[in-house]
Amino acid sequence: MSDQILGVIPARYASTRFPGKPLALIGTKPMIQWTYTHASKSKSFHRLVVATDDKRIHDIVLGFGGESVLTSPDHPTGTDRIIEVAETFPNYGIIVNIQGDEPGMETDLIDGVVNLKTKHRNWEMTTAAVPFSPTEDPKDPNKVKVVFDRNARANYFSRSPIPASFKGDAKYHRHLGIYAYERDFLMSYNQLPPSDWETFESLEQLRALQNGGTIGVFLAEKANLGVDSPADLEVVKREFQEKGLI
Repeated sequence: MSDQILGVIPARYASTRFPGKPLALIGTKPMIQWTYTHASKSKSFHRLVVATDDKRIHDIVLGFGGESVLTSPDHPTGTDRIIEVAETFPNYGIIVNIQGDEPGMETDLIDGVVNLKTKHRNWEMTTAAVPFSPTEDPKDPNKVKVVFDRNARANYFSRSPIPASFKGDAKYHRHLGIYAYERDFLMSYNQLPPSDWETFESLEQLRALQNGGTIGVFLAEKANLGVDSPADLEVVKREFQEKGLI
């Protein structure tokens, strides 16, 4: 069981809601460069690569000095893309998936997810969550909710508000787009029986849960906004300006 950790940033050009999202500019740099730069500040990784099926993204990453792997354009999910990259790098026991649309991902958050995984090698996966802020709407289906037990193990992920509350006093936690996988589990992921939970919610991680896998949840105090839409991008630009990054 290798202790080497590989960080992978999947970046797809085609997107229904936001085509070309990884190359959208924040200041003078494309989003994928911001994501790569912030992820590379983590001391958890022994290697960090971008996984993309688009030569434009591939060339941009190489141009700013990052490492990129061109993958098949036929993968139905981001996990399939991660699996292809993991096959290319067989000596890594833990593979970490950092979404390419998380340009402000905090180092502490990455390290928290990785540390939880290294502490629990018997858990198939770990991920992260953050409490909803007062300005966020739990009814927003683009903000995925997660509930987890007192041992930090996920019970369920949903686009609907969970736990259900009609009094407005429930404490909601927003799921964040980062996963650390045990290598053997990742490589067998495509062989897991189909999950109706995954189909209903359109959330890939539910395949692991419905098939009895354990997903640990690192609870962060705060997290920067991921980019799902052009409107999110404008919010991120303002946040980066306030921080003096652009």
